[in-house]
Amino acid sequence: MGSRWPVADPDVLRPYDQLATQVMPAIKDAPLVKPRPGETGEQDVAAPAQAPSIAKSSGRMAIASLISRITGFAWKLLLVAAIGAKVENDSFNVANTMPNIIFELLMGGVLSSLVVPLLVRSQDDKDGGEAYTQRLVTVAGTLLIVGTAIAVFAAPLITKLYVDDNGQANPDLVTAFAYLLLPQIFFYGVFALLSAMLNAKHIFGPTAWAPVINNLVVIFTILVVWIMPGDISTNPVSITDPKVLTLGLGVTAGIVAQSVLLIPPLLRSGFKFKWRWGIDKRMKEFGGLALWTVGYVAVSQVGYTITTRVLTSGSQGGVTAYSNAWLLFQLPYGVIGVSLLTAIMPRMSRAAADGDHKKLIGDLSYASRISTVTLLPISAVMTVVGGSVGIALFTLGKGKVEDATRLGEALAISAFALLPYALVMLQMRVFYAMKDARTPVLIMIVMTVVKVPLLYLCPALLSPDNIVLGVMMVNGLTFVVGAILGQVWLWVTLGNLRSKRVLGVILFTVVASVLGVGAAWLAGQIVPDSFGPTFHAWVKLLLQTVVGIVVSFGVLMALKVEELKPATTRITRLIKRR
Repeated sequence: MGSRWPVADPDVLRPYDQLATQVMPAIKDAPLVKPRPGETGEQDVAAPAQAPSIAKSSGRMAIASLISRITGFAWKLLLVAAIGAKVENDSFNVANTMPNIIFELLMGGVLSSLVVPLLVRSQDDKDGGEAYTQRLVTVAGTLLIVGTAIAVFAAPLITKLYVDDNGQANPDLVTAFAYLLLPQIFFYGVFALLSAMLNAKHIFGPTAWAPVINNLVVIFTILVVWIMPGDISTNPVSITDPKVLTLGLGVTAGIVAQSVLLIPPLLRSGFKFKWRWGIDKRMKEFGGLALWTVGYVAVSQVGYTITTRVLTSGSQGGVTAYSNAWLLFQLPYGVIGVSLLTAIMPRMSRAAADGDHKKLIGDLSYASRISTVTLLPISAVMTVVGGSVGIALFTLGKGKVEDATRLGEALAISAFALLPYALVMLQMRVFYAMKDARTPVLIMIVMTVVKVPLLYLCPALLSPDNIVLGVMMVNGLTFVVGAILGQVWLWVTLGNLRSKRVLGVILFTVVASVLGVGAAWLAGQIVPDSFGPTFHAWVKLLLQTVVGIVVSFGVLMALKVEELKPATTRITRLIKRR
């Protein structure tokens, strides 16, 4: 019950479609794959009787999460096509991040991390936890209403915090969007709270699929904006501008739909709402942990605030390039890393609760090795195809080749940090499994102290067009620092982490990745330059990706790297089914 998840990725808030995967069910003993004998220091045992149903449930959630990420990325592409990648898009992105930030600071960490264990424990009450749940909904709902009202009223002040007036940003347009988007705070909270209540009742489907509906509403909204005549006015700025009004209200409607969709399944589960005031003693029990949770988010936002100010001090489109490059950067982690950590977190939590450090270290080592063999080759190929990705995906409609090229370069520069990022997320979960909420905050403080001076160097050393590239590089270096620091901290806490085996897997994977990158680069040389920029980018992207991935994983298979077997076995089964 003491286990919990990080409430926010270092320095960058999760997009709203990740809320469904962040509020994870507390499934017991559900490994991603059956460990080999001795993998965690214990004899191999048979899987629990419920394992097949858990596997099916996890598989369905993975499919929903993948579709959510694809549709979420699709509306980002359409937004560039509809309004371009300049100051209009920057203003929307900054304003659309504000509800995430305030929600996390207000109570997002507590809702996404602590509520499920509390609700599960309350089910042992005589009334099945009904009174406790009603009390929780009453208190959380009231706090969300008050916090949302204050945030909307303070929209201009919040804009000043995140936008550099001396740059090429448009604070008035950011504020106009903020007035329309900040009401999302309340509905983010409702979604997180209802998701936790459903997950505590082992109802997972609606929470996984609701973000897809959200994305579909946003896609429809952007298509409407695209066909509307004229452009968004930046001088003068008006909240009644038809495109500003449609985009702001439509995106907020997506969050509303995402939240409302959870009400029917919750009512069918037997829940009845009733206003019930008071603080339960179990909420006080988790007060200290909640404070550290808020501290983690607050420190992360220092880095994010400075990142945004640095980006808005550069050329127009910097925030958009950063946002979309980060979304692409997270895609492999979202599909592979989140699924892995979701499966292995219950095992680590159980081992930590039992004081079985040997098993906990075994699970940590196992997850680190699987992350390495799956993510490192992908990050290497992303370095080669980054430029092509930008041009291929972001030159539709009003998207321009130069803006798309800069976005692709930002992705390529940051790709090296994919594995360190995944390791940081894994290490955070180990600390939380041990009921240690303080250490992640301290690590975040060190990462932020390293990052802030480097961010301020970007405008001093780089041209306005290249500031976003410097920021992405700094972002990546911060994750490297965090991964090293987390590993040393865990070594001090737990002792021998079986690091030699992890380093051996990293060495083999680096060799395979280098060969894959070389093959991908050679494949790109045969693509004729006579093609148009977009078609040329698509051909290079597809060819280099296939060649790079096949060669990288082919070398790993030839080297008989054990940690690759779970992925190859799963792919083989899918092929046989077809």
